[in-house]
Amino acid sequence: MSATPSFPPARHARAFAPGSVGNIGVGFDLLGHSILGVRDIATVRRIDEPLVRIRSITGDCTGASSLPLDAARNTAGQALISLRDQLGLAFGFELALEKGIPLGSGLGGSAASCVAALVAANALLDTPLTRDELYPFALDGESVSSGSRHGDNVAPMLLGGVVMATSTRMIPLAVPEWLHAVVVHPDQVLETRHARAVLADPYPLSLVVEQSAHLALFLTGLQRGDATLIRDGLHDLLVEPRRAPLIPGFAAAKAAALAAGALGASISGAGPSTFAWFASQAEASAAAPAMRAAFVAAGFDARAYVTPVAGPRADLLDGDDA
Repeated sequence: MSATPSFPPARHARAFAPGSVGNIGVGFDLLGHSILGVRDIATVRRIDEPLVRIRSITGDCTGASSLPLDAARNTAGQALISLRDQLGLAFGFELALEKGIPLGSGLGGSAASCVAALVAANALLDTPLTRDELYPFALDGESVSSGSRHGDNVAPMLLGGVVMATSTRMIPLAVPEWLHAVVVHPDQVLETRHARAVLADPYPLSLVVEQSAHLALFLTGLQRGDATLIRDGLHDLLVEPRRAPLIPGFAAAKAAALAAGALGASISGAGPSTFAWFASQAEASAAAPAMRAAFVAAGFDARAYVTPVAGPRADLLDGDDA
C-alpha cells in the first residue's frame, strides 16, 4: 500500500472579511451580523523570518493611508503576532492589506483587517485551526483599535450571519431567511474610542432592566422567526441616546426607516453608519433611498447597502474572486 503523499505548506494565501453591524442596537459588545457590500482583503505570505511585517496597506477608502505599518500597532499585525506567539511558530508572516471598509465608519473596518489576515494565515499553517480557535487572536487584534476585547464584529465575520460573542466563545444564532437590512454609511468619521467615551457615566438600574427585556424579546424573535417579537425588542435604550447626537442626520435616517416599515433601526457599531432591519428584501430596497437622502439632507453624501441579515463569513479568495 502506498503512503499518503505529503505536500509542502502553501507559501501565500488571500482572504476577505466582510463588513459588519456591531451591537445590533440591543446587544452592546455582544451581538453582531455580517453584511454584503463592503470588505477588506488580506494577502499573507509565509516567510522564514520569525516575525510579522506589513508590506503595504492600500485602498481608496477613508483613512487607509493613515494606518500604521508597525505590526504591533495594527489590528491585523497584532492578530498575526498573537497567532505566532501562541502557536510557537518557527516561521513568520508578511502581510498586505487592501482596505475596502472606511475607518471610523461603524462597519467593522478594524475587525475585518485582522479577521481577513487570520483566515489567510491559517491556510498557511501545517495544521489549520478552527474558526473558534482563531477567535482569541481576532480579539487580540481588535483590541488594538478599540481599546477593549469585544467580539461583536470579529465573531460574525468569522462565522457569518448573526452571532452572540462573549469573551470566550462565539454562538451563531438562528436567522430567518426573509430578514434583510439596510446599512447606510454617511461621509462622516466617528472614532470608536470617542464613541465609547460618551458611555462612561452609569445607567439607572431600571433602564438596564428594561433594556434586558428588549434583548430577551429580540433573541426570542430571532429563534422563533417572529417579526413582531423582533420589532418589540429592537429598541436600544442605553447606547443610542448617548451616541445619536454625535451623528448628524441619524435621527432623520432612523425616522425614514421606521416610516418605511422597518422592524427597528439604530446605530451600526460605534457609528456613524446606521442600520435598519426589514421583513423582506423588497421592503429594504424600497427604504434605502430615503435613509440615504436623510444624510444627504444633513449635508453628507452617503452610500446605502441592502444585505441579508444572514451575511457571509470571511473566506479564502482565488483569482476569480478578487
